[in-house]
Amino acid sequence: MKCWRGFKEGNWNKTIDVSDFIKKNYISYTGGPEFLCGTTERTDRVFARVEELLVKENENGGVLSVDPDNVSSLLTFRPGYVIKEDDIIVGLQTDEPLKRAVNPFAGYRNAVQACKAYGYEIGENVSNEFKYRTTHNTGVFRVYTDTMKKARHVGVLTGLPDAYARGRIIGDYRRIALYGMDYLIEQRKLDKKRISERDMSAETIQLVEDIERQLEFMGQLVEMAAEYGCDISRPAENAREAVQWLYFGYLGAVKEQNGAANSIGRISGFIDIYIGRDIEEGTLDEKGAQELIDDLVIKMRLVRHLRTPEYNELFAGDPVWVTCSLAGMGEDGRPMVTKACFRFLQTLYNLGPSAEPNITVLWSEGLPEEFKKFCAKVSIDTDSIQYETDDVMRKDFGDDYAIACCVSAMKTGKQMQFFGARCNLAKVLLMALNGGRDEIYGEQVAPSGKAFDEGTPLVYEEVLEAFKTYASWMAKLYVNTMNVIHYMHDRYAYERLMMALHDVEPERLMAFGISGLSVLADSLSAIKYAKVVPVKDERGLIVDFKTEGEFPKYGNDDDRADEIAKWITEFFYSELCKTKTYRGAKHTLSILTITSNVVYGKKTGSTPDGRQAGEPFAPGANPMHGRDSEGALASLNSVAKICYDCCQDGISNTFSITPETLGTDEDDRVKKLVAVLDGYFAQSAHHLNVNVLNRQKLIDAMNDPTLYPSLTIRVSGYAVNFNKLTRDKQLEVISRTFHEKM
Repeated sequence: MKCWRGFKEGNWNKTIDVSDFIKKNYISYTGGPEFLCGTTERTDRVFARVEELLVKENENGGVLSVDPDNVSSLLTFRPGYVIKEDDIIVGLQTDEPLKRAVNPFAGYRNAVQACKAYGYEIGENVSNEFKYRTTHNTGVFRVYTDTMKKARHVGVLTGLPDAYARGRIIGDYRRIALYGMDYLIEQRKLDKKRISERDMSAETIQLVEDIERQLEFMGQLVEMAAEYGCDISRPAENAREAVQWLYFGYLGAVKEQNGAANSIGRISGFIDIYIGRDIEEGTLDEKGAQELIDDLVIKMRLVRHLRTPEYNELFAGDPVWVTCSLAGMGEDGRPMVTKACFRFLQTLYNLGPSAEPNITVLWSEGLPEEFKKFCAKVSIDTDSIQYETDDVMRKDFGDDYAIACCVSAMKTGKQMQFFGARCNLAKVLLMALNGGRDEIYGEQVAPSGKAFDEGTPLVYEEVLEAFKTYASWMAKLYVNTMNVIHYMHDRYAYERLMMALHDVEPERLMAFGISGLSVLADSLSAIKYAKVVPVKDERGLIVDFKTEGEFPKYGNDDDRADEIAKWITEFFYSELCKTKTYRGAKHTLSILTITSNVVYGKKTGSTPDGRQAGEPFAPGANPMHGRDSEGALASLNSVAKICYDCCQDGISNTFSITPETLGTDEDDRVKKLVAVLDGYFAQSAHHLNVNVLNRQKLIDAMNDPTLYPSLTIRVSGYAVNFNKLTRDKQLEVISRTFHEKM
């Protein structure tokens, strides 16, 4: 075929196998960044327009405009452009840049509240349509038990996707470019025919209906692209079409679903193959290649969803987590670093630092040194990228996986995820001490048990047994709550297009999460190694603690505390696995809070570690603020002890270090940061956000946002524009540890 000219053949041109196509055709690049180009005049014009709109959006309270009269879908809006004659990669979610659309399928009331929050009334036609439609949220609350509702209300289960789209599903958008939609539709029809020959069990009926819904939206995607003058029914013939076809798939996905963290996947190696062919054929040069990537990234930065203020309180900074995974190693031992990896990183210079896309480097000891050094330089200059260890993930996910949201690996097109927010284990400990009652509301949430006495020092073994009992109860409730949510999501807010770009029967993962790990670990350490005496209020609830003596704290490379943290994750994961999941999903676990660590803290009373009621937790798997006092390496060593085998949804660690601590000049800092990353990941550690900055810079930015209008920082698995954080979250970030010694 003309579209596949010059490509090496393999299994990929006999069946859908993008991974094989990449393996057969990508070229590793081991050189440095000297080939990179700056922006073209065209890119400058487009991005200047984008910057104008971003300023207006910010001045308008964070939302530029809303269309309250039309429900977002693939064919709802006429084509939209930044500058029509200048856009190379075309397509917007609505008909204007940064205009947000309503998407009530997951929760109608949420859509109404989001409109009202920004001065809009939801349209009468939308209201009339959803008067007779069951949403995901309605279905969930029909089935929730009283205990599930209580756990949600008090905040021991928080951030559940029961009122909004679940997100964290990565369509294999590369398939559109490689095969064209006609072939993909034909293959999905064959899938339906084959599966329809099975006995019509409930599972088979559901799958056949899913396929029919997928086929409907595959057809609509072809229509959407045609409105932009593009024929995606056929494979892409050049690099521009490959990027455009791929982007149409992602655009269709985010038009259909407003879920958090619908990532774009691992696309750099795939795109590089097409760029390399065009350059070899003389139809593209390096400046044009960079221009393609710049324009794609501009479009990713324009993705917006309409959220309620409550949602934004949980996930501060208006993130969408367009996570883009770069590099890693092939299973054949070749680095999967291509020139396109460099080009994506170069956008942080050409277009300035940004939270989107959420650039994630899959780090490996075997990556080329020049690429490692460039990554380190970009981190030092922009604080805009994160790292995850390919050497650990590749063992379980192969070499064609991608990261969803922040830290969650999935085989591209072969696995999908049922996302599930987090369980507040620090509150579970307080419930265990209070016989199942919530320490703030006083409600009996968990089964009634023996409360610990006031004035009597806590005995570690007794507390541990009580905690294990209540954590086991919590794990079962958590799994069953997730089963309800995802049954209803599949029924009422199914991701038709994204799932059409998966294998027809993908492996399903169910992602559970822990918040409050370091609070719980330090609290148990205090009870074990110091003297902790409970204090009760007039309701007979333990609401405070008197702690005497020193105790080892998680984050200082002290096994006494670190082993407690490690045990918590392993124990809770084993308890989760005892309860069956919806559609046979595999249990996975993350230690990830995003910026919700502030909200979780507000909902949690005082804890035995000395943290006071309402104070924020540490983010993710981080030690509590200021307690990792033995230096940067000790802190990293502690987090590295947590085992990825029981936390395959990810272990988030956000690391801030001052420039002076890394070195006296750029070369020294780059060299030391590469050494830190190599050393950390050599211990089978999973994830690291890197911020290289001084605390005072953040204080200055908080007091005068005009000083650093584009200041981007990593917060917990993702990056944000610091000025978009609420004041309480800015203060929490400022209070974190900034390592001033190695």
